[in-house]
Amino acid sequence: MLIQAKKPEHHGMTGTRIHNIWRGMRARCYNPNVNCYKNYGGKGIQLCNEWNTSFMSFYKWAMSHGYKDNLTIDRIDVQKNYEPSNCRWLDIKSQENNRSNNRWITFKGETHTEAEWAEKIGIEKRTLNSRLVRYKWTIERAFTTPVRKKVDGHYV
Repeated sequence: MLIQAKKPEHHGMTGTRIHNIWRGMRARCYNPNVNCYKNYGGKGIQLCNEWNTSFMSFYKWAMSHGYKDNLTIDRIDVQKNYEPSNCRWLDIKSQENNRSNNRWITFKGETHTEAEWAEKIGIEKRTLNSRLVRYKWTIERAFTTPVRKKVDGHYV
């Protein structure tokens, strides 16, 4: 008796942003040749079977759960799999503030990520990071020292 393989889906969406998001999730979880595999598949993160075997299943969930072209998929609990109950759509800024490797800083009773603080105090994130990590400034000094502007090759 010949067992037929499951026919591939014909959805006409190959190459679209939503399809690339689905392919990216699968690659992160199942392809050890992908750079970030170690942070996903290498840690046991998988796609639920329904999404892994059917782009259209993922697509239907995405469309009914707020997908927009300016949003990215986010796992609510980074220790858990890509599955409907653990995923949501976030803008890139919110996504970055939800990363497990964020640096959280408390200053004057307020706690925010380094990126949030940079925006709040009006400084570039890389400048704030350099002050704290490279130059080992105190949080107070890093937050309160005005940024010098470079004009004609000189700081003013």
